[in-house]
Amino acid sequence: MAAGPGAATLRRCLEVLRDSRNDSEQLAALLLVTKAVRAGELDSKSRRQIFDAIGFTFPNRLLSSRQTPAGCPEHTFRALGLTLLACFCTDPELAGHSQILNKIPTFSDVLVAPCNPDSTCMVDDAFQCLTAVLATPRGPRELVTKGAVSALCQAYVNGGYGSDRALTLLLGLLAVAEVKCWQRDAPHLVAVLSKLSKEFVEAEDATKFELCELLPRFIPLSPPLAEVSQGSECLQQLYKGLANVLGSKLSQSQRDPALKLTASLVQACGSEWIPAGSAGSKFLALLVNLACVEVRLTLEEPDPSELEGKKEVVTACYVLIEMGIQECLKGDESLLDEAQRMQLMRIMEEAFGAVVFYLRQVKEEELQDPFIFASVRILGAWMAEETSSLKQEICELLPFLVHYARKLFKESGPTENPPQTAGLVGSDSSILALDALRFLLPGFCHLTAEDRPRDILISEGAPALLCDYFLQQWEVLTSQSKSLTPPTSTEMSLQTLCGIFLNLVVTAPDLIRQEETFSSLMDTLLKSLPFLLPQKDHLVLAANIATLGLMMARILSNSAVLQKTGPAKEFFRATIGFLSQAHTAQADPGSHGLALAVSPAYVSAWDDIRELWFLGMQALASCVPLFPWLPRAILQAQWLEELSELLTHVTAASVDFELVAAFQGMLVELARASEPCREVMLSHHGEEWANLYGMAALEQCLSKQ
Repeated sequence: MAAGPGAATLRRCLEVLRDSRNDSEQLAALLLVTKAVRAGELDSKSRRQIFDAIGFTFPNRLLSSRQTPAGCPEHTFRALGLTLLACFCTDPELAGHSQILNKIPTFSDVLVAPCNPDSTCMVDDAFQCLTAVLATPRGPRELVTKGAVSALCQAYVNGGYGSDRALTLLLGLLAVAEVKCWQRDAPHLVAVLSKLSKEFVEAEDATKFELCELLPRFIPLSPPLAEVSQGSECLQQLYKGLANVLGSKLSQSQRDPALKLTASLVQACGSEWIPAGSAGSKFLALLVNLACVEVRLTLEEPDPSELEGKKEVVTACYVLIEMGIQECLKGDESLLDEAQRMQLMRIMEEAFGAVVFYLRQVKEEELQDPFIFASVRILGAWMAEETSSLKQEICELLPFLVHYARKLFKESGPTENPPQTAGLVGSDSSILALDALRFLLPGFCHLTAEDRPRDILISEGAPALLCDYFLQQWEVLTSQSKSLTPPTSTEMSLQTLCGIFLNLVVTAPDLIRQEETFSSLMDTLLKSLPFLLPQKDHLVLAANIATLGLMMARILSNSAVLQKTGPAKEFFRATIGFLSQAHTAQADPGSHGLALAVSPAYVSAWDDIRELWFLGMQALASCVPLFPWLPRAILQAQWLEELSELLTHVTAASVDFELVAAFQGMLVELARASEPCREVMLSHHGEEWANLYGMAALEQCLSKQ
């Protein structure tokens, strides 16, 4: 205990509090102790000695007491109890004690109760306790579940004593538990956002730009603001304020927070918060313009000392540019007219030239920087949609992109659903949680269809990396549950990977034969399709895997993986099921007969899988002479009987030429390779419907004795 004239008195007070049974003596001692606590006269050792002397029992009695000392305000005992708890909370160990955590509703009640001059010290003590609780490991969760968020929101919105501290505490809580806060207390948080938004519109001084820094903390990614009561009004206010700010001449220190606030809105709401019409389209074009200018100014001649301080705002600009890309792709549904879209595409191309230039300067020791990830991610978004511009520059950057993606892939474990947006770069960003390949895949899919970039990707070892990534993503997808969830970003990545591999199968078959990793991929495809097909809502991925597997089987027919007839037969059985069930007969509205149509289970996905189905039919036909057991598998599935029945009963006019060619290609190979197949066709009037549909090659095969 601190030495001095008051030390002996304080020691005596503690003895009274601990040992005396006289209420008057205890009250007098308590008043002296709390006076010393409030005056800040005690060191940490003294405060701990107070706790050791009286524990939690004494302040608990004070908080629950309904008595009031003569001549004192009615809340005197509660105020004294709060002061003692605030004193205890200066010790982090005590601040996380269940006795303190259980008092969170009490502290919250103090914040929302009417405050008069006599009760300000209670509000101060309640804030001190809540602030201390927030700093403990269990604190944020307990604050959310015990109702502190709504109390803090009300305290701020009411604008009474301590409202600024309520906002500060809210910001601290949102920083560590944003999702839980919004899940539980969205209406109260939106009320805070509403107040801040109105202040933002009305402010005419530096407060406007301070609010730009503050507002992003109150813009949730979920739930969508437009779907929350008062949310739409907040968005209108924010649009109005930002249009005013960004339409004015600004210094860099003013513009940067405004751009970051805009990016937060775009991440949460896309472009939906920007109104349609001339004013909205001009504002959107202005946003993308400003973002592109900022990117070029920062990255075309990067000064290392200046760049570090600009990374956060440039990352915000990337969010705005990605919105620009998406708007330009919407065509007539875009907020922008055609002239604006063309102009923005030119401006964005210049900005991406700067991004490419910057990435070419990156050193190996800088690869852990989250800003590099944000730059690669936005370039991936551009490469996915714009395939003709900057082709030379992107080809030259491909070795870096493959190296960077490989490094991140090897250093990170499988992530179920990595961030879909780069986010605003913060100190807590973790490069290990980021998956660069996910964002590069669509661009790689375009590039593998072209000779020069494909050759570069192959020479840099991209195919082996992509195979490994496919295997990892398949594990992620199947580990989510035994019954797959609705399509995820993982599933989309697998579909895009199939597209890349199909390009390689068609353009570089020798690579498929020579790279050992493709045998591992083939093995996974054989096992994955039988698992996937019975699942609902995954037909597009199943179509990709079936077609890719068939195309690779043509090339790898002699490989060890396809000699294991068990998995291979299971795969081909699943493929036969996928291909054979795509069409059915249904009533033709234009006649009294039946017409061939896409099966109901395939209709919703048909636009996405139509080309894959035709390619799969060709590939299956090519596999028939390569796998002697395949015709028997088709016979066992009774596909020939079902197809004969279908073609016999539908009107010939309902079967288009492309479909006739697909059926004939497979049937001819079966008739040539298998006498039993030929006999089934003949016994089901094969010659007749071959003649009816103009299948000359099949007719010739069937007529041979």
